[in-house]
Amino acid sequence: MKKSLLFLILLPLALWSQQAIILCYHRFAPTVDSSMTTTNAHFEAELTWLLEHGYTIVPLRRVVDALLGRGTLPNKAVAITADDGHRSVYSDMAPIVKKFKIPVTLFIYPSSISKSEHSMTWEQLAELKKSGLFDIQSHTYWSPNFKTEKRRLTPDAYRVFVDKQLLGSKKAIEAKLGGTVDLLAWPFGIYDTELQEAAKKAGYIMAFSIDRRPATPKEHPMAQPRYMILDRDAIAGFINIFTKQ
Repeated sequence: MKKSLLFLILLPLALWSQQAIILCYHRFAPTVDSSMTTTNAHFEAELTWLLEHGYTIVPLRRVVDALLGRGTLPNKAVAITADDGHRSVYSDMAPIVKKFKIPVTLFIYPSSISKSEHSMTWEQLAELKKSGLFDIQSHTYWSPNFKTEKRRLTPDAYRVFVDKQLLGSKKAIEAKLGGTVDLLAWPFGIYDTELQEAAKKAGYIMAFSIDRRPATPKEHPMAQPRYMILDRDAIAGFINIFTKQ
């Protein structure tokens, strides 16, 4: 076989190996108690389906490295994330994660940690991080709606507000838990060119939306897509994410 023909055959496989499906969860419970809740049974069923169908659950950090050209991914790579820092991540998600021994990235907003009854404490986050299965990253400082704030504030005030949200979160998490915070999940999936530039300036190397398509090197590094998982979609909707690719 000629080298040029072999290259054309292998190129699509190489490109496929550099993409991943990133899943985004929020809350967990034995039964559905909010629109953002995934039941524990469904979460276990989803993980079981992935593993039984040849998918490899990898750390989000490995996906980031591959998308930035610093590594490779296995075929059928999946990364799991959970936004907000809800207390059910500790009480309900974590035991399942430990059972399956899979890596998870948590995107939290520090303003609620150890303050809201619905959120985890810094001690619980430290425990999860110490397990080696959880990475803790930024969801801004208090998860604002940037569209609303941009309309409400003057341009100068808005720039100050954005910097506080991006830098304040990063500094707070690093101070409380150590390590490097350089990944960001956009609240409500809202981003634009100005926010992308601000995130890069603040020291983030990649940021994530909820745009429901695979993450690939072709996507903007400050707007890599994820699939938000809702219990109402059930296992059939979950499977559809993968079978329609």
